[in-house]
Amino acid sequence: MANAAAKRENLTIDNENASVEAKRVKADDEDEGKDEKVSDSEDILSRFKTSSVLNDSAREKIAFIHGKIDDQDAVVIVEKTPFREETLTELLTGSKLKLEMRNDIYSSYQLQAPPHLNEIKTTVVFPATEKHIKRHQRQESFLVEETGEDYRSITLPYIQTQSFSLQWVYNILEKKAEADRIVFDDPDPHVGFVLLPDLKWDQKQLDNLYLIAIARPRSIQSLRDLTSEHLPLLQNIFQKGKEAILQRYNLPASQLRVYLHYQPSYYHLHVHFTRLGYEAPGCGVERAHLLSDVVQNLQTDPEFYKTRTLYFPLRADDGLLGKFREAGRIQ
Repeated sequence: MANAAAKRENLTIDNENASVEAKRVKADDEDEGKDEKVSDSEDILSRFKTSSVLNDSAREKIAFIHGKIDDQDAVVIVEKTPFREETLTELLTGSKLKLEMRNDIYSSYQLQAPPHLNEIKTTVVFPATEKHIKRHQRQESFLVEETGEDYRSITLPYIQTQSFSLQWVYNILEKKAEADRIVFDDPDPHVGFVLLPDLKWDQKQLDNLYLIAIARPRSIQSLRDLTSEHLPLLQNIFQKGKEAILQRYNLPASQLRVYLHYQPSYYHLHVHFTRLGYEAPGCGVERAHLLSDVVQNLQTDPEFYKTRTLYFPLRADDGLLGKFREAGRIQ
């Protein structure tokens, strides 16, 4: 069954998008590639002392909790995993029911499921920086209107002053990390990419399929850098990504949503592959750009994304939003 995902954009890292984010917690400072790990220690949560709930959603069954582990800040993200059709019979027949209410033909119960069917996906960010904590706090969002000139005078200088570590991305491309998770690898340095599951996907059902294609060229930061020169790369990712998903998961291209984010959660070109029926974090029109549209736009105008006015949401505490306010570009 597909996860309900409405409003998840407000719950995610970037969160990019922890997007719901539980997920790949995206790199946002120079230590992030090293800091954002789920500990292998089974007792790490026994040492966790809760300070506050940063954000939570009863609808999405997810909560972001701030606390300390061994006197160091930590963020724990807990999310109820989706139901799987193949386990529903066991869930219904192997659980204990406690009656809460009965009225005519309607009854309400508390259901106690067997432990192996009652998993909670948990991501631990430890040690967590102030940026990690703020990223998960409930925040207002604002829609930014960015012209090509705004990008050159406001956004790009801001990006260049930030210490966004991409080492974790390079580790994947060089197979120094997550090599066992790679679904497809094209080693060509110009049009190649690595395709692997996003950590938001538990890989236990196809309803919320979510993979990321990370381009091999390191010079492309975002949609703004793309020109017609990059069409072979984009078309290669589009075609071979769909073929790899069909071969591995037997899911045809007609059931896939393939898109880029702008702004992206990290500044190295990557493409999102999600199942069409799954409302993944950040798939809304204010942030997602279908790869098919990107290709057609560049075929029509080689410099389309250099000049196009783009819109995207920013959280209230985002430093880039402050720069747009300083420039008088947003109220």
